[in-house]
Amino acid sequence: MYAIVQVGSQQYKITEGDTISVQRLEKAEKSVQLDQVLLFEDGETVKIGNPFLSDVKVKADVVAAEAKDNKAVSFKYSKRKNTSWKKGHRQKLTILKIAKIEAKA
Repeated sequence: MYAIVQVGSQQYKITEGDTISVQRLEKAEKSVQLDQVLLFEDGETVKIGNPFLSDVKVKADVVAAEAKDNKAVSFKYSKRKNTSWKKGHRQKLTILKIAKIEAKA
């Protein structure tokens, strides 16, 4: 059994027990309910939303409310002009552990 959910502007394929890193959620408490389910598959049937499924909910526990991703370094160098610049960025993340995928029959 798996589902495809949309969190923010990104989509994730999840099963129960998975741990995913999503862009930082502003109001992240101990648990989060993900309502934007695009696809649900349980072995026999496949449900596809238009755009979302209203009868499928995903419950997730917050492992870390604010974590940081690896540093992405941007470097630019112009030869014969004696110029260069270097910038670094670390994206803030929320780490979620998928507790349960609930689907109404």
